[in-house]
Order: sequence, then structure tokens, then C-alpha cells
Amino acid sequence: MASVFGHVAVGFTLARLHFREREYWPYWLLASALAFLPDADVIGFKFHVPYASLWGHRGLTHSLLAAAVIALAVTILVRLFTKPGPWRPGFGRLLSLLFLATASHGVLDAMTSGGLGVAFLSPWEQERYFFDFRPIKVSPIGVKNFIGERAWLVLRSELIWVGVPCLLVLLLRTIFTYPATATLRQS
Repeated sequence: MASVFGHVAVGFTLARLHFREREYWPYWLLASALAFLPDADVIGFKFHVPYASLWGHRGLTHSLLAAAVIALAVTILVRLFTKPGPWRPGFGRLLSLLFLATASHGVLDAMTSGGLGVAFLSPWEQERYFFDFRPIKVSPIGVKNFIGERAWLVLRSELIWVGVPCLLVLLLRTIFTYPATATLRQS
């Protein structure tokens, strides 16, 4: 799996692309959290759930179906519990962000150097996939295993292959949208 850093960076970047204004910061945090949520399946290791099973790590929780269900459920909850107003996002816009953020988890994991792959099509198909391009060092599971040289190798690869691209995308978005936005606000 990729580390928390990588998943949160992608979720945050997607949220900033969807909602640029600072008033949307709660959705930046929500997308960041949902980008990491599929790894909740590691609790299965405590209950001796086999890694390769439907409920194992990188199984159903990493699927596109799970991303869609989670995004829909959270979008409905947000819409139910937030007051209408200028900073309440539209249903479709929020749904697309939360789906992309949650689905990004499997995409990053499929770019790592280890594990069993990602069951993108679960529960219909149990085959697990990796991409041909796998530059991200796999992160060890568990906080106590994420120390020392191994942690540095993982973070360095994620900084190069996730952090820098995220920063570049956000920088380019700022460069190419700021003048038009500034002009509109002045008029």
C-alpha cells in the first residue's frame, strides 16, 4: 500500500481542484480522509482474514464499487446535515470529488512495488491488478513497522511520484486560473 502521506496528498489535491475557495476547506479534509479510508480493511489482519480474500487487504474496500457506495453515502449525509448556502456544494460536484478521492486509493496502491494487487472489480471479479508503472515503494502495514530506513524509502518515493506531481498540478491550476478570477472579483 501507499502510505497515509500519499493517499492524503492525492485526496487533498483532488479537493483543491474541485473546490478552490478556502471556504470549502471542510471538503478538502473530507476528500483527504476518504482517500485513505479503504485501508480500514487492515483490521481484518487482527481477525485472521486472509489477505487474498474478498474482505482481505486491497479487496472489496479498494474496489470501484466501494468507492461509489462510500461517495454516494457520504454525499447524501453531507447534503442532509449541511445548511443550504453559497458554500454548500452541488450534489453531483461533491459526489464526483468523493468518488475520485476514494477510488484514488486503489490507483495509488496499484502503483506500488509490493502486495497482491488491487481488486478494482470486486465483488464480481476477484483478480487483483497492478499497473505496469509501479514506482512507489510499498509501505509496511502498521505504524510500528513504519520507522527507520524503510519509512524513509517509502516517503522519498511518494514525495517524488505523488507529492511533486500534486504540487505541480496545484501550481499550474493557480497560474492558469488566478488572473481570470482576480479580474472577475475586481469588477
